[in-house]
Amino acid sequence: MRILMVEDERALAETVRRGLKNEGFVVDVAHDGVSGLLAALENPYDAILLDLMLPRMNGYDVLKELRQRKVWAPVLMLTAKDGEYDQTDAFDLGADDYLTKPFSFLVLVARIRALIRRGAPARPVVMTVGTLTLDPVNRSVRRGETVISLTAREYGLLQYLMRRHGQIVSKVEILQNVWDPAFEGADNVVEVYVSYLRRKIDAPFGLHTLATVRGMGYLLKADPIPESSPAVRSRGD
Repeated sequence: MRILMVEDERALAETVRRGLKNEGFVVDVAHDGVSGLLAALENPYDAILLDLMLPRMNGYDVLKELRQRKVWAPVLMLTAKDGEYDQTDAFDLGADDYLTKPFSFLVLVARIRALIRRGAPARPVVMTVGTLTLDPVNRSVRRGETVISLTAREYGLLQYLMRRHGQIVSKVEILQNVWDPAFEGADNVVEVYVSYLRRKIDAPFGLHTLATVRGMGYLLKADPIPESSPAVRSRGD
């Protein structure tokens, strides 16, 4: 299994490289963004470890360029920046996982193995569910040809639901992935934002694609959900 590590802290890069080598990985190292980008474009990797703060080209731009060029190798961001917006931006651009420094080497290896097991299926940067599209590069949302304006939180909620479309997602999962794992407020904040989202992505178009599944959570589908369904109601929370 071949890994690319793009990290400008040379001591850290060498320590991780030696550790991964002992775990059976083949590791290439680049110390700046441009070199890392070229390596990722020229060689097939099973996973890429990418720092955010890099000389010559930052990790966000490297990741954006890779996805635009249809390089779908799983990317694990390694960074000292642990803000929720930093993580959201990374995932928006196509990152698969995010690990903050300092980190446990055992956790790093486990994350890498998990990414490799999942593989790297080809995936478009633009997310589409029926007539609804979300472009994480320019953070735009459309229903057909109509542009939909969302707040940052509404956008994060929609993106998560689109990633999980066709699946029932609980309030707890939404709070952990859209808000923060340490969020201590009332979980009815999810109901409020789901309602906001419905008013923008469904109501103006006469659709009911964002449904509430009683006692379970929420479900986003490409086609309208029948009002007569016994388990699902598509209005209210």
